Amino acid sequence: MRRFSFKGAMFGALSALTLLGGCATVEDVERAQKTADNALATANSAQSAANEAHQAAGQAMATAQSAQQTAQDAKAGADRALADLGESKAQIAALAEKHRRGERD
Repeated sequence: MRRFSFKGAMFGALSALTLLGGCATVEDVERAQKTADNALATANSAQSAANEAHQAAGQAMATAQSAQQTAQDAKAGADRALADLGESKAQIAALAEKHRRGERD
């Protein structure tokens, strides 16, 4: 991106100089150079902002992946608890049936 922006700025400056040809004054050349410098500074600033956004997106992705793993772990724990509850209900039902019949362990 930086190379493209730099090339674009330089192309613009050179194009402006070419259009002005031999009739460009020193002030015109200085104005064109200042415009090119401003364009380059803006492009560098945009590149910096894009890099920061990319870094923030990477951090957000890592956080999301961690949250997803935590959710999967929680679901696995809930599934185990549900299975244990099912087993406990079956054991209670069996004990209740034995109690109803008057049986002992």
